[in-house]
Amino acid sequence: MTSFEAVTLEVSDPAAAQAFYKAFGLDAYVNVRESDAPTTGFRGFALSLVVAQPGNVDAFIEAALDAGATTLKPATKSFWGYGGVVRAPDGTICKIASSKKKDTAPAARRIDQMALLLGVADVKASKRFYVDRGLAVAKSFGGKYVEFDTPASAVTLALYPRRALAKDTGVPQEGTGSHRIVMGGDAAPFTDPDGFAWETAAA
Repeated sequence: MTSFEAVTLEVSDPAAAQAFYKAFGLDAYVNVRESDAPTTGFRGFALSLVVAQPGNVDAFIEAALDAGATTLKPATKSFWGYGGVVRAPDGTICKIASSKKKDTAPAARRIDQMALLLGVADVKASKRFYVDRGLAVAKSFGGKYVEFDTPASAVTLALYPRRALAKDTGVPQEGTGSHRIVMGGDAAPFTDPDGFAWETAAA
């Protein structure tokens, strides 16, 4: 049985990354540690923040930009709601979105759902891989999206086609080298079909 318990971002400057994620408001959701593993282009994942209303989206994006992030997609309305995408100073892509198009309360930096989106070559194959390791599926939409039930973590784990995730976040899908992210669980270390590494989470 594999549980999903932790997300660790591998960064070249842990102190700077910790300061950024604290200012952004994600320090309770991600860990950081030092790594200089070579990496270029799209790393194959994104952090997704779902919030209640557009004002909350703007509040998070403003905090991220003030802390040193850069804009990949400016916040804008779309047919599904309102959202934008930023890149953290360490290179991590963060998507902030709301299904609402109008504010109904004062803006607040409060996260309703935090998800780790893994961009994979074959969603159905990766889903089978994780189900075989004991993760339970919470939502599944064929080869387009899978969300796992992750009660041991404040972060939801989800699978997305790599090409679609890159397009959604506003970057080319090409990338090489380290993903610069490690998932923690209760199983022995393993690597999934797309090269995402898992380790045994600290007790």
